[in-house]
Amino acid sequence: MINNMMTVNEAAKLSGVSVRTLQYYDKIGLLSPAAMTEAGYRLYNSDSMERLQQILLFRELEFPLKEIKMILESKDFDRDKALEQQIELLTLRKEHLEELIAYAERLRAERNDTDFEAFSKEKLEEYSRLAKERWGCTEQYTEYEEKSAEKSEDLKMMQAADLMKIFKEFGSMKKLEPLDDKVQAQVRKLRDFISENYYNCTDEILLSLSKMYAAGGEFTKNIDNAGGKGTADFVYQAVTVYVILERMEKFLNSTDDEEKEEKSKNSEQFQEAELERIFKKLGIT
Repeated sequence: MINNMMTVNEAAKLSGVSVRTLQYYDKIGLLSPAAMTEAGYRLYNSDSMERLQQILLFRELEFPLKEIKMILESKDFDRDKALEQQIELLTLRKEHLEELIAYAERLRAERNDTDFEAFSKEKLEEYSRLAKERWGCTEQYTEYEEKSAEKSEDLKMMQAADLMKIFKEFGSMKKLEPLDDKVQAQVRKLRDFISENYYNCTDEILLSLSKMYAAGGEFTKNIDNAGGKGTADFVYQAVTVYVILERMEKFLNSTDDEEKEEKSKNSEQFQEAELERIFKKLGIT
């Protein structure tokens, strides 16, 4: 150890990673040494080793090195949040392995067991089917397919878990009116999340998605499981209000100053009347 730093051999021995792997991580910019000796040998400090721990956890979850580098270098990267998500994913993997072990034990005891539930990917396939039916011929679905192709299964699960957390937050707001600023901010959060992780979420797509959420089936079930009964319907109501307000804003900003002034005089009354009409249609009192 040199000045509280480890040589590449010491770092490899401590972490269980080969020297060649550490050299490769340096080459691709995933894990650079903290310093170099005059002779050109790599040195690693505590920050380097902490980053290596994160890399190895993501590798255990089968994340590609390219994705790991992108995650760790993101300005929004939060170590504690990443650890929480890693624990969640590892727990899901553990549960899946336990199901497979139990399945194998049943097979050993009952050779005629024809239950394949342990291998089921029905929920994922249902999500994919519904998405493809609605967006299969659009630029957004093409974008979704391209982004999905670059993601590991564990990253997809992590993003799905984050999406469910957003719906859980919606569930905690059900006592508020859909027009409430806090609820509308949550709609923007949902829209931004979809745009960042899946495809460009326009007003039209957001509204169509919200209708799908509240239409019954797997989407409604999972959203209500996350946020409590009625959450999917509440999201639909909140999104509908959001889209109306967005369209009103675009309408007011689409003309010259004289027309804007004339529209602005009656905009508040117009918004109240339009919202009242929509609320009535949605059954919101």
